[in-house]
Amino acid sequence: MMSDEEERLVRKLKQRDEEAFRRVVTLYQHKVFSLVFRMIGDRAEAEDLSQEIFVAVFKHVDSFRGDSALGTWIFRIATNHCRNRIKYLRRRAAGRTQDIDDTREGDVHDGPLVSRPPTPEKVLAGRQLEAALQRALTTLDEDHRAVLVLRDIENLSYQEIGEITGLNPGTVKSRLHRARLALKQEVERTYGHA
Repeated sequence: MMSDEEERLVRKLKQRDEEAFRRVVTLYQHKVFSLVFRMIGDRAEAEDLSQEIFVAVFKHVDSFRGDSALGTWIFRIATNHCRNRIKYLRRRAAGRTQDIDDTREGDVHDGPLVSRPPTPEKVLAGRQLEAALQRALTTLDEDHRAVLVLRDIENLSYQEIGEITGLNPGTVKSRLHRARLALKQEVERTYGHA
């Protein structure tokens, strides 16, 4: 459910208040970009798509009923946009990925797959594993990719993921289990036993 602050923000958004829109972008831009980058695997695509998502939030805020938190609704829009873009990119055969080493520090917020060990050797090993995981993640179908990113990177609850994806929590758990197995198999297949 929404907090009082979120309710005020949504009310102002529905009045097309530009300051409220800037506030929403400020609050959610890093999380949305992180989700989109993880789902798409390409920085330029992720930047473009993140902007499109916020435009969609602004255009469709009247349809937001407040049944969930504002962030959950925004993640639902972002996830749906990602799925559509993945299908589009697949049709266009433009499914290229960006090496995680090519991203700037701070582009992707820290999560369970992001490793920042203290020694240079561990930093290198962590980045190599990060890159391997990112490349493997982009090989998963969009449904598996979505639940994996939402749970293991964004740390959302099964309930929140269910609200975003329209799945019941039990289905989320089973899909997440299959996604983790598929990710592990892809990493092992491509990079040897991790």
